[in-house]
Amino acid sequence: MPFTSFSSALSALNANTTAIDVVGNNLANLSTTGFKASTCSFQDLVTQSLGAGLGETQVGFGTGVPLTTRQFTQGALQATSGVLDAAIQGDGFFVLQDSTGAQLFSRAGNFQVDAEGHLLSATGDAVQGWTQINGQVDTNGPVGAITVPVGTLQPPRATSTFSVDMNLNAAAAVGSTDGTFSYPVEVDDSLGTSHVLTLTFTDAGGGAWNYSVSIPGEDLTGGTAGTPTVLTTGTLTFDSSGNLTAPDATGRLINIPATGLVDGAADLNVNWDLYNGSANPAPRLTQFAQISAVSASTQDGQPAAQLVRVGLANGGQILAQYSNGQQTVVAQVAMAGIRNPESLIAVGNNNYEASSLTASPAIGVPDTGGRGKIMGGQLEASTVDIATEFTSMIVYQRGYEANAKVVNTADQLSQDTINLIR
Repeated sequence: MPFTSFSSALSALNANTTAIDVVGNNLANLSTTGFKASTCSFQDLVTQSLGAGLGETQVGFGTGVPLTTRQFTQGALQATSGVLDAAIQGDGFFVLQDSTGAQLFSRAGNFQVDAEGHLLSATGDAVQGWTQINGQVDTNGPVGAITVPVGTLQPPRATSTFSVDMNLNAAAAVGSTDGTFSYPVEVDDSLGTSHVLTLTFTDAGGGAWNYSVSIPGEDLTGGTAGTPTVLTTGTLTFDSSGNLTAPDATGRLINIPATGLVDGAADLNVNWDLYNGSANPAPRLTQFAQISAVSASTQDGQPAAQLVRVGLANGGQILAQYSNGQQTVVAQVAMAGIRNPESLIAVGNNNYEASSLTASPAIGVPDTGGRGKIMGGQLEASTVDIATEFTSMIVYQRGYEANAKVVNTADQLSQDTINLIR
């Protein structure tokens, strides 16, 4: 019957039109960050049986509206120059919150920071995670909008301990040039002002070296400019194998106080640590027949520092870098694992929202609980394959043309049937 052909062909025209719309949308998002291509699935409509024998002659009613399925396959990771760019390698989504408070999910990691330090997606949605509180990033608590420091000044930290790894020349003669060695150590006070402590060692013979620690006189209110002020003195003793024996590990810390600083900072109270390690302390100073020299020195103070930049590292950590070279973790980006991502609803701006069929998102730290990794300095490319889409478009076009021909043929048959009556 031609009228059944009409309805079947028209349903195919509608279905192929929808499929071509899907292909067009895929191609339009060929360069969209984190975009996932959709595919169409066709299904036939219920059939009718013709004739006396049940099921001997079956004629279908065409095709239904095609089902579109978003394919959440891994897109290629592309390196970028954006310090806040991030890509997900594996399963999972970035968690966002829009201006209405709705929870969204995205694979697009081209983030930015606004004037108030809020970490936002490219379209202005707040990126969710954990922000540093009292110097700690607690990933066990609830997620919230990430706020990073903007133009902040890192406060100074006064030096409490310093150490020097060095060798004193065992071959030096008492009173000779080689029998005296000095080394400057820079420490910081509570205001961030640097002071140079000079360690001076003098060979006393018999494996003993006298030491003194001095500070420039102009750094102290009671000092004399140009004349160092000695803060402490003592003696180091080495055995026949060049190992430090006194002070021993129980007296590993030599206290060096400096009172009355000119800049008004709190008095320095610095400890010189002669040993490394805690379980099995080993001396940092030796006395071998080599030129006196320092191999390493450390101190735990720091001056005040300006924020230089904020960046996103591998693993989703937000790092703040300061002018003194130090980096601090100020936040952690959260990720959501969703067991059936195909059920998510695309809401535009590279975002998805949960539908009634979506499993409860498991939000946590990246690379845990089945969630993928976050790669800093990269973006995930669209999964649209232009060759596949062009092939599909040709197939749908041919299907549309063929069913249009069916409509023309059915129309001609209808006219012929009407003419029979005449």
